[in-house]
Amino acid sequence: MSDLDKHPAGDTGHDAHLPAVAEEPIANPGLPAHTWRPTDIDEGLAKRAERQVSALFTLSAVFTVLFVVSYFVFDIGDNWETVGGLGASTVMLGVCLGLALMLIGVGIIQWARKLMADQEMVEMRHPARSSDEDRAATVAALNAGLEESDLAKRPLIRRSMLLAMGLLGAPVVILLRDLGPTPSSVASAAEGTGLKHTLWGTRDKIRVVRDVVGTPIRVSDLQIGDLVNAVPDGIFDLEGVDLQVAKAKSAVIVVKMAPEDVKSQQGEGWGIDGVLCYSKICSHVGCPISLYERTTHHVLCPCHQSTFDLADSAKVIFGPAGRPLPQLPLAVDEEGYLVAQSDFKEPVGPSFWDREK
Repeated sequence: MSDLDKHPAGDTGHDAHLPAVAEEPIANPGLPAHTWRPTDIDEGLAKRAERQVSALFTLSAVFTVLFVVSYFVFDIGDNWETVGGLGASTVMLGVCLGLALMLIGVGIIQWARKLMADQEMVEMRHPARSSDEDRAATVAALNAGLEESDLAKRPLIRRSMLLAMGLLGAPVVILLRDLGPTPSSVASAAEGTGLKHTLWGTRDKIRVVRDVVGTPIRVSDLQIGDLVNAVPDGIFDLEGVDLQVAKAKSAVIVVKMAPEDVKSQQGEGWGIDGVLCYSKICSHVGCPISLYERTTHHVLCPCHQSTFDLADSAKVIFGPAGRPLPQLPLAVDEEGYLVAQSDFKEPVGPSFWDREK
């Protein structure tokens, strides 16, 4: 490295950490002398720059907190309009998170431009595989870079940067909340009752009604070989997303077979004169099933061909499904209609948890 740079007064000489160049293969091309920044010379200006960078990181932390607050304050369906017809939730979440990230970036750029080491250096090309000496020199240079970042000397920057970047984990946690319902242990008709429950558990003795039309099912009206797509009574009181979420987990199939054909059930007394009820949601990836073969009592999932034997506790006889379809315990009310004794005894849908014994 040629004598292009002259350290300002008081400089400790960071070049001491860099490997010396034994001989330059070409002559000095005549680069202009290095111009030192004001913050390299005046410690007062350096302190001012430090406060500026710290303020940017602190503002980033403030906007991250505002993102979390906005998530709970503004509803997705808020009618407050802005430019472009976007709702308050969309605007506030986007603006707050965008500014939080931008201020961290601007702070790092300002830190690098005004406070990190400012030197000119030359490094000659070397073979693809560096020598042990070069590798050791690289480690030394990295250590020197860490020292030159002045993190140890600038605790205000270090703490405010850690605050801003640490708080960025909060939006991630908040946004994960929107991936789906939590495994709630309390039934909720409006939310479809979480992962562990369905609408069948929201109240006692819910009637089993036909899907679409909503009429109750009388045991005496079923014939051997019938398969009826059914849902819990009251589900059509819900609307929009609430209806779709609830129906996606509460849908069932009711089958009627000869009582002597029933090999086993998932509970005592759950079948009524050959009438059985199972979840319509495949335990593989959650597709709706209803392709029924009445002579064998097998039901097929159209997505990946998982096959269940409804006469034998809906156990899997073919395909990738990991567990039987959950069975709904049935009873008959005083008017002769099918009702559910309780919710399913296990979660419906994909089998990513262990089945309770």
